[in-house]
Amino acid sequence: MNYPRRVAMITVHTSPLEQPGAGDAGGLNVYVAETAKRLAERDVEVDILTRKAKAGLPAMVQLFPGVNVHHVDSGALEGLDKNDLPATLCNFTAGVLRYGARMPENHIDLIHSHYWLSGQVGWVARERWLAPLVHSMHTLGKIKNLLLSEGDIPEPNLRIVGEQQLVDTADLLIANTAIEQNELIEHYHADKEKVKVVYPGVDNLHFTPGDKVSSRKHFGIDSNDLVITFVGRIQPLKGPEVLLRAAAEMMSIKPESADRLKIVICGAPSGTGTKDPERLKHLANELGLTQRVKFLPPQNRDYLVLLYRASDLVAVPSYTESFGLVAVEAQACGIPVVAAKVGGLNYAVKDQNSGLLVTGHNTTAWANSLADLLLDTEKRSQFSKNAIAQAADFTWDKTVDQLLAVYHHAMKLAVVANR
Repeated sequence: MNYPRRVAMITVHTSPLEQPGAGDAGGLNVYVAETAKRLAERDVEVDILTRKAKAGLPAMVQLFPGVNVHHVDSGALEGLDKNDLPATLCNFTAGVLRYGARMPENHIDLIHSHYWLSGQVGWVARERWLAPLVHSMHTLGKIKNLLLSEGDIPEPNLRIVGEQQLVDTADLLIANTAIEQNELIEHYHADKEKVKVVYPGVDNLHFTPGDKVSSRKHFGIDSNDLVITFVGRIQPLKGPEVLLRAAAEMMSIKPESADRLKIVICGAPSGTGTKDPERLKHLANELGLTQRVKFLPPQNRDYLVLLYRASDLVAVPSYTESFGLVAVEAQACGIPVVAAKVGGLNYAVKDQNSGLLVTGHNTTAWANSLADLLLDTEKRSQFSKNAIAQAADFTWDKTVDQLLAVYHHAMKLAVVANR
């Protein structure tokens, strides 16, 4: 097959060098880093173009052999969130084009942009470099607005318009699941032939089962505790308050769990969550959970593995998820998942097998589902075994196999278009 020799990955708003779980860093960062690494292992060089978000960052950092992260100066630095970034796109695009001008002609064979802001830049670069544009939305503004949590702020119309422009102009679109593919077709009128499904993966050599006792010692968690863990950015979209309210109700309806229950919240405020960064701690206090909840900052990969292993369950109560990498990582460590029945979580978790899918965000429904699995040791043990098998179906090597097939198809389309 005709594969690209060099791919330019564009990710304006967040860098693969950033710690997931804080600010705007999350599953997209992991996706970019893991796929770039494995593309390089297949002799496809990758240049990742991202915004220079802090003063003093070097112009280029090698992430892996064959993968270089380029910090593009787009003017304003610290203190910007995603809603501020459209104003920087002209400067960022100029920086990307300057990067291209320094390279030999036909240096870039294909552009893969991530999130709508990056797609706007990729659209311009595509015309300058005559390279096909493949775009991954990762999340969809229209879908987020349909499934807003209480008190959350809708995505701006600027984003909706920008996403529609990309649906209309990109050579190919990548959806994480068939659900996202159908959402692009139904809500954005995408051509079905242009939308290709590529499942994200998990590093099954890193996220593995391990010793629970030693993992708990690292975090100061008692070996007899019943531990439910939330991992992610602290914002209404991710639903951590759903877990806290359900835990409080579970202690009421299942008093046998009260003395041993421990809720671990791992993450940092993000998005609208930054307006009241102590919101979850206040809620825990209001619910009488202060002694039952442990708050942790985002953890690096090595410690994140330990945190999963220290858990009895991992809760993913998101209002929308394009896929749900946390759910797959936890299962790879042998930890069953209780997740909202939304978006990609329908694929990441096998209901009544590797975990439970809860329809909606009703507190009682969540309390009953968590108690059902947490307090049934035999069921939880079987789900743990099933979780490992479920996660084994998702690997980054499979993801890159599928990506290369999409890249090949995009390059064929470009050849035909340029004749």
